[in-house]
Amino acid sequence: MPQVPQTFDALAVRTWCGLALGALGRAREEIDAINVYPVADGDTGTNLYLTVESAVTAVEAVFAGHEAGSAGSGGRGVPSLADAVRAMAHGALIGARGNSGTILAQLLRGMAQVLAAEGERLHTDAGGLRLALRHAADSARRAVAHPVEGTVLSVAAGAADAAGAADGDCGTVARAAYRGACAALAATPGQLAVLERAGVVDAGGRGLVAVLAALVETLTGESPTAPLVPSRAVRSPDAPDTPRSPAAPDSLDSEVCEDGPEGSGPAFEVIYLLEADDTAVDRLRSRLDALGDSLVVVGGDGLWNVHVHVDDAGAAVEAGVEAGRPYRIRITHFGLDDVHARGGERPPRERVERAVVAVVEGEGLAGLYAEAGATTVLARPGEPPASGELVEAVRRAHAREVVLLPNDADLRHTAAAAAEQARTEGIRVALIPTRSAVQGIAALAVHQPERRFDEDVVSMTSAAGATRYAEITVAEHQSWTMAGICQAGDVLGLVDGDVAVIGADVTATAETVLNRMLSAGGELVTLVLGDEAPEGVAEHLEARVREAYLAVDTVVYRGGRQGALLLIGVE
Repeated sequence: MPQVPQTFDALAVRTWCGLALGALGRAREEIDAINVYPVADGDTGTNLYLTVESAVTAVEAVFAGHEAGSAGSGGRGVPSLADAVRAMAHGALIGARGNSGTILAQLLRGMAQVLAAEGERLHTDAGGLRLALRHAADSARRAVAHPVEGTVLSVAAGAADAAGAADGDCGTVARAAYRGACAALAATPGQLAVLERAGVVDAGGRGLVAVLAALVETLTGESPTAPLVPSRAVRSPDAPDTPRSPAAPDSLDSEVCEDGPEGSGPAFEVIYLLEADDTAVDRLRSRLDALGDSLVVVGGDGLWNVHVHVDDAGAAVEAGVEAGRPYRIRITHFGLDDVHARGGERPPRERVERAVVAVVEGEGLAGLYAEAGATTVLARPGEPPASGELVEAVRRAHAREVVLLPNDADLRHTAAAAAEQARTEGIRVALIPTRSAVQGIAALAVHQPERRFDEDVVSMTSAAGATRYAEITVAEHQSWTMAGICQAGDVLGLVDGDVAVIGADVTATAETVLNRMLSAGGELVTLVLGDEAPEGVAEHLEARVREAYLAVDTVVYRGGRQGALLLIGVE
């Protein structure tokens, strides 16, 4: 038998994370297939895998840092338990995906808070592991606005209850937690009607069982028989109809709802990381709770992961802007065919035939694209997305055919790499080389998913190519341009990517740029205002178009915190 740790140390954390990632990788398709609550979008296994993958990356980075630091000193280069579990929790937090992934991140954070605690007695033994599992279950429950029994929360509580009653070493406690989780998982169909009707156990809970099985293997060297309950629910004849459910903490506004909410449910999933203080996050919880459901806010110490299902994606993001600095914003449109907590009459949805994935700057644009049905990747100014983020967005779109809109000339190689990767996974991807968000808007306006794929792509490409684009921005330093030398603070008007106008006033420069663009003709002007655009610039430009170009229409959108003060499109 291989040597196994007698206490829970940094090496055990590293091993556990690696084994958990492998276990979720093997179970990913099975878990995706039984995902019916809160939304039957068939991605719970994938989301859990990506969450743990981020945790593994963070833990490996800590080990690599310690190994490099000790290379010349002859030391072992092993981090402390506190460093390892904090890295695990932080990695899971910033990489959390979906409802179950966000809750798993909080479970890992709850464990880390106990295992990394400083004091006279380190929590590295069986007693510490029992405390960690209990705190994890309780903190995850507190993170959910309205906990529902029969979900991963019930499975976590079952694991913590069983671990708390176990005597012995860390391996014994881990085995007890695993068996308690399996028993709680088997009971989930009796607690949540949507699971019972679909004949499955909870997908998030099934994922947690896989993670706890990895913990058993880490601490005993033996893989437990997997799992004690099949994913398709089978009730034992002597099992109670409804097992005892742990009471929610008094501090939590809890609603136990066995049937789930009625109706078709919100249209969008919104997820973002948020830098904000505790007071602002308390206000954010209240505001988001009024906007939608499936609200989970996890994290602390100034960094949070926010997950919510809403009809108004823009309002959910704006609430984050008011609370602090949201980033890595992901907005997913569920689509008309999703089952959102309404009884599980259908199995998890098949892939949709076609979807659009777009990169955008600014929360307002992200909301606009999402409302048009696109899956969005939000790029902060100066923080372009990596190809892996675009691949993940293509996967989230859950479609057989995907149209990819990079909306930035500098992203063409990144987008091409992402498209090629997605094609190796069997997804048909067409990359339309849009250079600006206004070209993407034009492409989306003619998108017709019922057309043949090639015809749709040609039409969208033609619309984007027929849209000239410009932006108004402010020079950060002195520079040579196509229009002459600019100084720091000058207003720049860029047309089709090149500086065409240098001015001192935003509105005047924008008018000059617009006149130059319309001199070549046009039927529609699109204006996208950034948060720092001066008051009245849109009204001034609209009036100018009405007076001088009678046959031209104007539409105005608010882009949010985009890189440019103003985007202009003429088509």
